[in-house]
Amino acid sequence: MFRGKLIRLVQPIIHQTVRLVASTLALAVFAAAHDIPVDVTTQIFLKPEGQKLNVLVRVPLPAIRDVVFPERSQGYLDIARAEPLAADTSIQWIADFLAIYEGGERLPQKPRIAGARISLPSDRSFDSYDHAVAHIRGPSLPDDTTVVWNQVLLDVWFEYPIQSDHSRFSIDPGLAHLGQRVVTVLRFLPPGGDVRAFEFIGDPGLVHLDPRWGQAALRFITLGFQHILDGTDHLLFLFCLVIPLRRFRSLLAVVTAFTVAHSITLIASAYNLAPDVLWFPPLIEVLIALSIVYMALENIVGAAAAHRRWLIAFGFGLIHGFGFSFALRETLQFAGKHLLTSLLSFNVGVELGQLLILLVLVPALDLVFRYVVAERIGTIILSAIAAHTAWHWMLDRADRLRQYRFEWPVVTAAAVLRGLFAAALVAGLVWLLRMAFFRRRAERVEDSM
Repeated sequence: MFRGKLIRLVQPIIHQTVRLVASTLALAVFAAAHDIPVDVTTQIFLKPEGQKLNVLVRVPLPAIRDVVFPERSQGYLDIARAEPLAADTSIQWIADFLAIYEGGERLPQKPRIAGARISLPSDRSFDSYDHAVAHIRGPSLPDDTTVVWNQVLLDVWFEYPIQSDHSRFSIDPGLAHLGQRVVTVLRFLPPGGDVRAFEFIGDPGLVHLDPRWGQAALRFITLGFQHILDGTDHLLFLFCLVIPLRRFRSLLAVVTAFTVAHSITLIASAYNLAPDVLWFPPLIEVLIALSIVYMALENIVGAAAAHRRWLIAFGFGLIHGFGFSFALRETLQFAGKHLLTSLLSFNVGVELGQLLILLVLVPALDLVFRYVVAERIGTIILSAIAAHTAWHWMLDRADRLRQYRFEWPVVTAAAVLRGLFAAALVAGLVWLLRMAFFRRRAERVEDSM
């Protein structure tokens, strides 16, 4: 009797174990046969019309990995039977991951499928919305087309119900699961004929297709804050600035000069006033590393007087601003019509990040110099470590720079005028900062008397 109870108790466990092992083996075999694609490019069109939102999506068929598509003899894809199957699975693999919002309300996860087509890689119908629509509405490939399942594309047309085609739309295209590296090219066609193009790698989060200025500002403040915390070279330069200047009054002029300078070149670069040559970005990276080496050596030799140090910070800030612009270049597509607002917001985010760093760094250095090592010796040690690190960065970046062929940018009258205007603007700001600095110093002298 006990033996029977024991068998009844153990039997379900044995069955579950067998099923688990079988499932694991089946998944292993399936995974071997349907590997995750390395590089996947998806294309998306969104066009609101009346009370429906048309969403046209093109993905490589191998990205849909849990389906065995029917084949004809010799392993060729049976297009007539595979096309309806691919359309059905597109809800699970594509639509379920497209989070589309009208205003703040998410549209249904199960849209209507208005059409689907299997296409050859040579098909160029997704070069425009109208061509893509005509292609999906057109005839399927001939049944005798000799192609295998992992060499074709899937084009799907989803229709979402909406309130108005003049609403504000946003999308969170969570399509990173389709491959190891997924590039999404998205084009939004609002009423009026303008096409707004986006391109991103992986999942970019919520993308406002027609952002309000507040939405753009918030996004770029966040980007600026994250960038300064992730930018090791910018942090190391700020560290070298702070080591000898830890009083608020001394820091204020230096950090303000650095902020104003990198804001100038960041905005100038966004408005295409920077040299558009291949060697310019690696040159800036070399100069950023050189700026850290210089500031570290200056700390070792002896900190410059305050009236000169802010000028040095201003000069190097112009270089660092170009570095910020390179990091920002791919994200300006999310600014919509609010380019200047987004640039200023990015700077605000950078300054908030710098402020956070200073709030941590200044007290930490004070504690180190008070209880661990004398200030002068500590300044030399910390600056030497920074100089050693930046020196290796500079050599590595110089090696990359030498791979580029140096060519002078094309000089036109318009470019010269823009350059003169930018130089005059920089000179005017330097003069204003210089006057403000000397006025503040004169006020301190009067107060001391």
